[in-house]
Amino acid sequence: MPDALAVQAGTCHALFAYEVAYAIDLEGAERRLAAATERQTVKQRRRAPASFEYRPAPVRVTLDAEPIALGRFATAPAIEIVLYDFGAVSVSYGIDLAGPFGDLPGLSADLYENERLLADSRRQVERLLATLGEAAIRPGIADLVEDYAIFQVEAFSVRCDPAALWTDHAATVAQILRAEAQALSAQEIHDATASHLSFGADDATFIEPDAALVYDREGDDIRAVIELANTQLLEMRYLDQRLDAALDQAYEMLSRQRGARAALLEWGGSPNVRRLGELQLDSAILFEQVTNALKLIGDQYLARVYGLVSRRFQLAAWDASITRKLQALDSIYGKMMDRAATRRMETLEWIIIVLIAVSIVLGFV
Repeated sequence: MPDALAVQAGTCHALFAYEVAYAIDLEGAERRLAAATERQTVKQRRRAPASFEYRPAPVRVTLDAEPIALGRFATAPAIEIVLYDFGAVSVSYGIDLAGPFGDLPGLSADLYENERLLADSRRQVERLLATLGEAAIRPGIADLVEDYAIFQVEAFSVRCDPAALWTDHAATVAQILRAEAQALSAQEIHDATASHLSFGADDATFIEPDAALVYDREGDDIRAVIELANTQLLEMRYLDQRLDAALDQAYEMLSRQRGARAALLEWGGSPNVRRLGELQLDSAILFEQVTNALKLIGDQYLARVYGLVSRRFQLAAWDASITRKLQALDSIYGKMMDRAATRRMETLEWIIIVLIAVSIVLGFV
């Protein structure tokens, strides 16, 4: 019977992504962290060229932590934190899933915006940032946080065909993916379980905006790709927020500081113009680092996984929005530079006129 299915071995990874600095010196971070660290690589079971890898490889550190109760479940007495060079970190709590498969929807609902885990993950990030010291360049924890849950099942108590997850057990799987403890409609179940991937005859991966279910004995590569995508989503939200504020400031700069004082400021290089240029450059560099953090050329299956998670996270829409705002910011910066150049030319012309007039008057005197 579908209800009798139980998880024999599996772990739920509750992820919390934070923006903590402009950039992180990964080599310096390895030297400063006293805990065991390792460079994260994607463990490939499929044939893939050497180009498939992180650029550069993030640092994964394991730290001791107090277990946190979540109903009949509890987090492990250790957490994992992944540090990315573009200034983001991902905190991961492991939760043992052994037990009835029907208990997982309740756990998924408890994990959704869980205040205890949010508060604890932020404290862990604050302690980590204090330890990093100068390895964190321009440190500062942003208010934004992106949480996600990956239910990684390695084995069930009885043999379970992957197809049964979107047929016999579709209702339970949909509740896990949608973080809903209550029963869902047939339409919602179909929509939640429609997007799934399989590489072999004994694995399946479901990805939704709030959670993912990975039925795979060796799903660490899939988990790493989803964790990176969740961090990219956080960075794009953060960058989009920064660009919104920059555009508001730029419009304000264009509408104020007129007259002689503005001309004198722009003659020497307006601090507002320089600040706008620096923000534009920082945003463009961060955008480039985030979008090129993982090279997926060659591994077709992981590329499909990343494509699916990108669609579910709507990364393409965020990408288009950020690109459009960067172009708008570039246009405003160009207009401000043109206006400054015009005022400098006008000021020079007036200086020349005054000098000519003074030379004429001095001649008569």
